Amino acid sequence: MAVPTFVDRVTLHVSAGRGGNGVASVHREKFKPLGGPDGGNGGPGGSVILRVDPDVTTLLDYHHSSRRKAEAGGHGAGGMRNGSHGADLVLPVPDGTVVHDVRSGEVLADLVGPGTELVIAQGGRGGLGNAALASAKRKAPGFALLGEPGEELEIRLELKVVADVGLVGFPSAGKSSLIAAISRARPKIADYPFTTLVPNLGVVTAGETTFTVADVPGLIEGASEGRGLGHDFLRHIERCAAIVHVIDTATLEPGRNPVEDLDIIENELSRYGGLDDRPRLVALNKVDVPDGSEIADMVLEELRERGLAVFSVSAMSGAGLRELTFAMAAIVQAARTARPVVETKRIVIRPPSADGGDDFSVTQTADGWQVRGEKPQRWVRQTDFSNDEAVGFLADRLNRLGVEKRLVELGAQEGDTVLIGHPDDAVVFDFKPGIDAGAEILTRRGEDQRFEEKRPAARRRREIEEAMPERSETETRADVARRLDERRTRTGPMSYEIGGPDDPDRQDDA
Repeated sequence: MAVPTFVDRVTLHVSAGRGGNGVASVHREKFKPLGGPDGGNGGPGGSVILRVDPDVTTLLDYHHSSRRKAEAGGHGAGGMRNGSHGADLVLPVPDGTVVHDVRSGEVLADLVGPGTELVIAQGGRGGLGNAALASAKRKAPGFALLGEPGEELEIRLELKVVADVGLVGFPSAGKSSLIAAISRARPKIADYPFTTLVPNLGVVTAGETTFTVADVPGLIEGASEGRGLGHDFLRHIERCAAIVHVIDTATLEPGRNPVEDLDIIENELSRYGGLDDRPRLVALNKVDVPDGSEIADMVLEELRERGLAVFSVSAMSGAGLRELTFAMAAIVQAARTARPVVETKRIVIRPPSADGGDDFSVTQTADGWQVRGEKPQRWVRQTDFSNDEAVGFLADRLNRLGVEKRLVELGAQEGDTVLIGHPDDAVVFDFKPGIDAGAEILTRRGEDQRFEEKRPAARRRREIEEAMPERSETETRADVARRLDERRTRTGPMSYEIGGPDDPDRQDDA
């Protein structure tokens, strides 16, 4: 299997580093029994950064290794020691790389200019230690916050070669030979179609102007619909200041002539779109061949009547190349003069929050009350649910934000199910209004007496699970829940065993 040397389109999965966890620690020193909390904060995770590197010309490295992950942040430690920062992962990309979000298809950035950076995945925040969480009301927290996971994204990188002049034409029209004749590039040249399989790039100097020239291989009729190879490489001339039609005047294929070749290629460029405003030059190539010189003379005036600048050239003998390169240089210089100065910039992708801001939204769904918002979802990710005191702290934060008040206003009842986060990955709670602590609760470290009583929603889910094995083949989980609700309405709170002797729906065999 051939190993590719030029790759201009890859799909890449990037993961930023997770933030380190904070630590719950108490200062211990002889004769100081009440040393106080001294847990340090977790360090932030490393970000994934795309940076334009002029020395990189292909996306080959990412073709072989398509998953990249930044370093996680270090965990905090006692003695007020914070965790280390996770190292950023810098991925060099060629100049002219376009970044797409695979899931949405959105163009995230167009990276042009050496040094331009894009923070494509932000590292997770480090969790706070109990020293940072201490306050006048909570002097000795027995918990710390967890670090947030880093952002994950699947992106597609597409390279659009940054060239000043683009050469277009049928296969074997002499584009590679022309680049080899006017620059030091040495592309593969042979006398059969589709010799060139990847774009060639050459640096040309004409007077005091130095510019780059690229060709589009495999451009034939129907290329915009996927025929040939041109549909894969047409994007490489989108950034060109000028387009040069290289026309073969000595082709042996029957039924072809320079004017029709020009019209076919122009039709493909028009159907591709976005190239109508580029200046055109026409290079009638292979005039060193007698038949080629005669055909070039026959169509020269007809093409000039269309307002095109036409040059009779030969890549083999060098005839007409000086005039052609200086004409290219004049167009390139004019385009550079009119182009604004591009400054190196750093771009940071900030995905929109669930409700468009840092606030929150509450909606009623079939599964319960859905709470979405940047702050609530971030607080949930930071909470250690194995620690009751940490859960109580989360409840206090949500209460202060106004989540509880909004739920009451919308008609939520005690015991209702509340989901925080995306429906596919939400954290489920039972609504328990009015549990704001207001002061430090004197219980054992890591506990919160407000969560000791049984929760109605959890008990209801447990009852449904216990009744599921007894359901009929046609009953669903929703049918079981409805039957239990109807039974509870008739008999009051359930104090019997499902299917037991006191079950009013039990049917004994005669």
